[in-house]
Amino acid sequence: MVDHAPSAAGTAPEDALAAALSGDPGAPGAPAGPASGDAVAAAARPRRSAATRAAILAAARDRFAADGYERATIRAIARDAGIDPSMVMRYYGNKAGLFAAASEIEVHAPDLTHVPRDEAAARLVRHFLERWECDETLTAMMRVGVTNEAGAERMRGVFAEQIEPVLAAVCPVPEEAPTRAALVASQILGMALCRYVLHVPPAVGLTHDEVVAWLAPTIQRYLTAEHP
Repeated sequence: MVDHAPSAAGTAPEDALAAALSGDPGAPGAPAGPASGDAVAAAARPRRSAATRAAILAAARDRFAADGYERATIRAIARDAGIDPSMVMRYYGNKAGLFAAASEIEVHAPDLTHVPRDEAAARLVRHFLERWECDETLTAMMRVGVTNEAGAERMRGVFAEQIEPVLAAVCPVPEEAPTRAALVASQILGMALCRYVLHVPPAVGLTHDEVVAWLAPTIQRYLTAEHP
């Protein structure tokens, strides 16, 4: 499969591109002769580049989950993506760079300080259900996290960096935020594992409202209870 590197100059101006597509070499701004084909190619490169990157990252997440970080290879990932290994190296440099890109996660945790205190847990659970179902990266990294240490470390980092500060802002004892975050994770990640990775039928069959109804009371205690 032949791919193209991203164009440093970006896309061609609209008038030149329109002229190239119409085949009218006399249109304003239209390059003459072979340059028209260059304009079409330049316009196509960003789209092909984005598709190639997406294919690489999807293949990488699957391969890291299946083989673990140490055993996964650039060659195997490239084969899964249907491209030449040189393309993986061109975009991501090496396996460490590829893993960093493939494991990039943004959970967009809600600001619970603007949520009524007794609704904080329900808001948090519903947010994660929606995030998990609209971003395949979260499920892929869950699979990676349970199969190798690099993935587990990345998931721990996400919770430490993105979840603990949110909980610290609402829990009655801010210095307990790391412990409370771990307890919250035990519920949210546990449900995610059963629902999206293992596909345990009863967990899969629950509606969002049912998941919230079951998990929120426990998570609310983790968030706001003064004592265990």
